[in-house]
Amino acid sequence: MNNNKIPRSADQQLADIAQEFVRQNKTRTRWRMVLTLLFVGYFGFISYLSIEQSDLLEEVLKKESPFAAEVVLSGTIQTSGEINADDALELLNDAFKAKNSKAVILRLNSPGGSPVQSSQIYQGILSLKKQHNKKLYVVIDDVCASGCYYIAASADAIYADESSIVGSIGVVISSFGAVEAIKKLGIERRLYTAGKHKGLLDAFSDEDKTAIVHIKKNILDKSHQNFINAIKATRGDKLSDHPDLFSGLIWLGKDAEKLGLIDGIADADYVASEIIGVDARVIYEKEKTLLEELTEASAKSIALVISNQLISQETIGSLH
Repeated sequence: MNNNKIPRSADQQLADIAQEFVRQNKTRTRWRMVLTLLFVGYFGFISYLSIEQSDLLEEVLKKESPFAAEVVLSGTIQTSGEINADDALELLNDAFKAKNSKAVILRLNSPGGSPVQSSQIYQGILSLKKQHNKKLYVVIDDVCASGCYYIAASADAIYADESSIVGSIGVVISSFGAVEAIKKLGIERRLYTAGKHKGLLDAFSDEDKTAIVHIKKNILDKSHQNFINAIKATRGDKLSDHPDLFSGLIWLGKDAEKLGLIDGIADADYVASEIIGVDARVIYEKEKTLLEELTEASAKSIALVISNQLISQETIGSLH
C-alpha cells in the first residue's frame, strides 16, 4: 500500500497560510480587546480609590474643626423618588448630630411632588432643630416649587439665586377626558365598581360632578390649607399680603424676596462664611453605589486621557 501523501498544490498551500494568518490575527484582536478592557477597569478602579481616599481624608480633616453641614436634596419628592422622607431625614439627622457642625445648610432643587413626603420632611426638620438646638438655612438652586417650598419653609432663613424659581404654593390633581374620542372610534366603556363614586377619575367615563365637588372641597382645598398653615407657622410676619401669594404662581429670586418667600440672594458659600461664620462645608448626600462610583471615575479618567491627548496633538500640530 502506498502511504505517501498526495502533493498539495501551490494554491492550496497559499489558502492554508491565509487561513492561519486570519486565525492568528483574530486571536491577537481578541487579546487586545481583553487587555484594553482590563486596563480601563484597572485604571478606573485606581482612580476611584484615589478620589475616594482623597475625599475621605479631606472630609475627616474638615470635621476636626467647626463646619457647616450641607445636605443636598435634588429631584422629585416621592416615596420612592430622588427625595423621600426616610432618606432625607437620615441625612439631616447625621448633619445635625455631627459634633462640630455649627449649623445645617439644606440645598434644595426640586419641582415638588408628594405633599405627604414634603410634610414629613418639614416636621422632621422642625424636630431636629429643637432636639439639637441648631439652625437650618435653605439655599435654593434652580427651582424650589410646591412641595419643595413646603420643605424650605421649615428653615430659619431661605436664600436663592436671582434666577431661582420659587413658589407654586398650591395643590393639583390632574386627569384627562377621552369620552368623545372613544365614542368616535366605536368603543364602549365598561366599568364595574362597588361604591357609587369609585370610578370618579376614570378618563373614559363622564365626569362625576358630585365626586368632583367632593375632591375640590375635601382633598384639594384642605391639602392647600395645610400647606398654607405650615408656611405661615414658620415664615409668619416675613410673608407679604400679596393676593396671589398662595395661588400657585411662581416667581424669580428678587420678586420672591419682596414677597417674603425668601430672605435674600445668596449661595451656600456665602451662607456658610458670612451667616454661620465658618469656612468649611461638609457635604451630606445620598451615597452612590460602588458601580456608580466606578463608572463615574472611569468616565472622568477616560475623558482626562482623551483631553490630554487632544491637547498634546494640538500643541504638536502648532509647532510644525
